[in-house]
Amino acid sequence: MQTAVERLFALLEARGIPHLLVGGIAMLQYVEGRNTQDLDLILALPSLATLPELQVTSEGLYFVTATFEGLPVDILLTRNPVFARVLEGYATERDFARVRLRCATVEGLVLLKLYALPSLYRQGDFVRVGLYENDIATLMQEYNPLLEPLLAELRQDMTETDVSTLSDILADIRGRLERFRRGSQNEK
Repeated sequence: MQTAVERLFALLEARGIPHLLVGGIAMLQYVEGRNTQDLDLILALPSLATLPELQVTSEGLYFVTATFEGLPVDILLTRNPVFARVLEGYATERDFARVRLRCATVEGLVLLKLYALPSLYRQGDFVRVGLYENDIATLMQEYNPLLEPLLAELRQDMTETDVSTLSDILADIRGRLERFRRGSQNEK
């Protein structure tokens, strides 16, 4: 018996809809322990018209919230240039459940989380800031992605102040990772 996630991905594939898994479930493709209750996808707005099975509950300029057979689905729209670039340039194939799906790469996930952080700070969303920074730290610890090219890419769509803030956040994360490494070496 297929799950709702498997059925949704089967629909996306059958209809030839360009899509990319991002968010918590994509994080689970790379690291353990990430908890999530929804599915996050990057899609083009016109694709929604070909998915009447999605029940849209809210729509903004760059985001759509929907459900599919009771499964919460957050959609990042490609009208946002960062989301479009991640869909096109930061995708890989991963096995999930019993399907092979397009999933964001480590660099794509880091790029999306970095892009979101300044806005989350401005909103005072401490919980999501903590989750996103932890996700970035975990990916840095496990995969050591090149961060400077990602910051350079974000300069196309963010203010220099926001990019500078991201550089400070990354420096803080690097410091935490170094303290962790020193601590784990002292235990040996």
